[in-house]
Amino acid sequence: MQKILIANRGEIALRIIKTCHQMGIETVAIYSEADKEMPFVKAASKAVCVGEAPVIKSYLQVDKIIEIAKGEKVDAIHPGYGFLSENGAFAERAKMEGIIFIGPDAEIIKLMGDKIVSRKTMEKAGVPVVPGSGHGLKSIEEACSLSKQMNYPVMLKASSGGGGIGMVLCENEQALIKAFASTKSRALTYFGSDEVFLEKYITKARHIEVQVFGDQQGNIVHLFERDCSIQRRHQKVIEESPSPFLTEATRKKIYETALIAAKAVGYTNAGTIEFIVDEKENFYFLEMNTRLQVEHPVTEMITGIDLVEWQIRIAQGEPIPIRQSQITSTGHAIEFRLYAEDPVRFLPSPGKITKLDWNDTTDIRIDSGYQVGNTITPYYDPMIAKCIFHGDTREEVIKVAERFFNDLEIEGIKTNAPLFLNVLGNESFQHGNYTTNFLSNK
Repeated sequence: MQKILIANRGEIALRIIKTCHQMGIETVAIYSEADKEMPFVKAASKAVCVGEAPVIKSYLQVDKIIEIAKGEKVDAIHPGYGFLSENGAFAERAKMEGIIFIGPDAEIIKLMGDKIVSRKTMEKAGVPVVPGSGHGLKSIEEACSLSKQMNYPVMLKASSGGGGIGMVLCENEQALIKAFASTKSRALTYFGSDEVFLEKYITKARHIEVQVFGDQQGNIVHLFERDCSIQRRHQKVIEESPSPFLTEATRKKIYETALIAAKAVGYTNAGTIEFIVDEKENFYFLEMNTRLQVEHPVTEMITGIDLVEWQIRIAQGEPIPIRQSQITSTGHAIEFRLYAEDPVRFLPSPGKITKLDWNDTTDIRIDSGYQVGNTITPYYDPMIAKCIFHGDTREEVIKVAERFFNDLEIEGIKTNAPLFLNVLGNESFQHGNYTTNFLSNK
């Protein structure tokens, strides 16, 4: 590859640009009118405006992005995460135009993007799945009947989308009735389908994901796990590896199961198999993300492997460069997602950054899409940066992170740094004793 278009923005665009330039690959950034002064625009070899500020008029404009890619004569498109990264039609369109999509085949994206179909595929492969309806719900009456059989609480989920937007926790029948119509409507708006299904909500659960890679030669490897159990409204906030919860026996079984899941669909490129693990260490397939994850730096820190470079090399037909036995994990890493967020109400806090002083970042990785003078607008995700810490032990990492967030100086906007200090000082977190309900119980 000689030239890659990055169909994304902010810190992930910068992250991809960095690896591309290290590999001697030119980059084309696309940007909205609201992003014209952003660092990623200036860092790319060339930047082209894709449209107005709203995502529907810019970063989701498939026709316009393909038009720019063809006009710039790029070899490939890297979608980053979010936006069009798990859009099978976009991947298919790129292929039709003779442009490499840096990710899995469109058919796999579509297969794993449908939560109901992916559940059935995993069941067929012998991968344990969370107990649930296994099909789209036809009525609220059916939903209530099945929920009684499963015993509340249950999770009502959109079949075609994930994340906090696509799911609602229902503690009882009244909550389910209240959520049913609105969840279907929201699913249609955000994911293009109003199909919803039910899963049993597992209490005292851990959210464990396994990073996998597959190449075009049929090789598939894992790059260990990430514990993503610190969440707010079902959105990940803090991720770490290795998990402080798993026993070595369970860890080995999860790796083996993740490889079975990836092989079942003939997976290629970077992907993540996500599991829910109960307090007895029984684990269940949750979903597969067919893209690079926000938290991929955690894996890079413990393995020393550039995952974006692997993505590019695999997309251009090269095999995975090393065998499973050669992939090793060293030390401990934790990532914190720093948001422009009101620390009391936990709502986005857009504004202009008037001061941004990371202080001493020796041995600390900061992946940020912003600098002083930039404005965090209400149009996009308000994440300022990902702060990733790596050390010999988890205890060492926690101490460094606590010192970092105490010294952090950001002005012009509110941030969720106080939340991190609260977590870092919590005895349960320090002992690795937490579940997906950890923040909701605070």
